[in-house]
Amino acid sequence: MIKQIAIACFLLLGTVSIQAQSACTRTQLKTAADSYVAAQGAVDIARMALTVDAKFFENMAEVGKEKGLWNTSLPIALSRSFLDTTRCMTFTEVIVTEGGHPYVLGTRLSVTAGKITEINSLVTDKGDWLFNANAYLKYSSAEDWRFLSANEKTDAPDLIDAANRYLDLFSDKFIDAPWGIPCARLEGGAYSNRNNDPHATCNVGVPDSVLYIVNRSYVVDEQLGVVNVFCRFGNSSTGMPDSHTFRLINGEYRLIHTISVNLNPDTPSPQAADDGSMIRPPAQQ
Repeated sequence: MIKQIAIACFLLLGTVSIQAQSACTRTQLKTAADSYVAAQGAVDIARMALTVDAKFFENMAEVGKEKGLWNTSLPIALSRSFLDTTRCMTFTEVIVTEGGHPYVLGTRLSVTAGKITEINSLVTDKGDWLFNANAYLKYSSAEDWRFLSANEKTDAPDLIDAANRYLDLFSDKFIDAPWGIPCARLEGGAYSNRNNDPHATCNVGVPDSVLYIVNRSYVVDEQLGVVNVFCRFGNSSTGMPDSHTFRLINGEYRLIHTISVNLNPDTPSPQAADDGSMIRPPAQQ
């Protein structure tokens, strides 16, 4: 009996030790995210503390270290990072408006013991869904992304549930989602509250068709009331790579950002104008 108790205690301590080793601090994650931004701006990947076997993904396809956009120096106009100390992951929005090639990037880092084990970057530019980097910068830079007070925060499970409710609306129009007021949706560059209406809502509708959003994974930053979802629209292997970022205050949507990659250049996506309005392809006008 004593031997069995000893073994049980050993296993329990081993589990606690493993869990402790897997935990991350905001400082560690911020350092990792900042190093990615610095490396992207300076085209110096050595600025990132990468593990020797780090993996690299661009638009949800694995690529070689030397192939991704992180090998291109970008004049970054704005970046904003979210930190998940439970999953040891970060998500960073990067907006580039100068240098001749505008981009909006959504990049995740996986971190272990302060080192980056995986980079997963969504790269959007001209031709991607509702793209306009100028509009994305204009509206994103004016939004409220401050740290929340204790009574404004939403627990991680409820943040994930709110994100799923929104995404489930694309397949079930009767889902009850936590709509907040005011709320604004920034979709590629198109903005739902260009007039700064204090009564605006993000409940502006989804397509009538049934569309399944699959392969969902999450980065949760409770301090900022944010959950980021990487997912695919319609198909688990070839569906449109997408990032949805939700900011909740008092349990309700207040800001929603989307970055969506058009994998089919033969099918033009609508674009956004510099004022955040939608420009439809000629065939749809």
